[in-house]
Amino acid sequence: MVWLIGLGYDLSASTFSPDGRVFQVEYAIKAVENSSTAIGIRCKDGVVFGVEKLILSKLYEEGSNKRIFNIDRHVGMAVAGLLADARSLAEVAREEASNFRSNYGHDIPLKHLSDRVAMYVHAYTLYSAVRPFGCSFILGSYDKDDGPQLYMVDPSGISYGYWGCAIGKAKQAAKTEIEKLQMKDMTCRELVKEVAKIIYIVHDEVKDKAFELELSWVGEVTNGRHEFVPKDVKEEAEKYAKVGVERRSSCWCLQRAVLSADCLSAAGFVGRRGRLG
Repeated sequence: MVWLIGLGYDLSASTFSPDGRVFQVEYAIKAVENSSTAIGIRCKDGVVFGVEKLILSKLYEEGSNKRIFNIDRHVGMAVAGLLADARSLAEVAREEASNFRSNYGHDIPLKHLSDRVAMYVHAYTLYSAVRPFGCSFILGSYDKDDGPQLYMVDPSGISYGYWGCAIGKAKQAAKTEIEKLQMKDMTCRELVKEVAKIIYIVHDEVKDKAFELELSWVGEVTNGRHEFVPKDVKEEAEKYAKVGVERRSSCWCLQRAVLSADCLSAAGFVGRRGRLG
């Protein structure tokens, strides 16, 4: 019932509520928060993307419905939220990059591309005849002049630069893991393993049974081109991630057992004191 949610202020993206909220934009952000997790991390020689692509049916063909896109030869994009909306914005970004090269004769700077697409996204929050895009996306690039760069745009049209960011249902857990990394001192080959490990750590095995890991990178290792991680490197990264998750689970179980033993010991001590008293 509308009056229980937004009291009628959620009928249009052009309407503010009395407390200054735009409910349509908040609903779009909620669509992103219900989506699978995507992360992007910048290191000293490039950018690495990782996406947890949930497998909703065993009948799906492997590799279909990708959530990482090539935007330009030096730019990659990872998305979370409504995939159809993300594909539409990927086409907008590609057109911006193509037009910039046609007009100026060189690759588009990532900040300029991020700002242009963010303005396009923001325009869809201003009019009652349209709805906000139900997706967030991470843009990453590399060139010899500016080095690695990473930007994230959300459904409201806000664009920020990052060293590491996460979007999707497990973004808070992923951010916690990203903050533990010394990414400024790492290379892409080192970082790709950590990205895979983070995706495996934040994956909810109870609610989401199966997923396909997508990995891509852009940097010195690819001569400045955005490419999907080679199969052998991906397999090595997944193996590293699974071992890391198993060790993490073992440590957690051990800590829990020690804590339980301490609690039982303390309870027994209190019980003896009670009997002695």
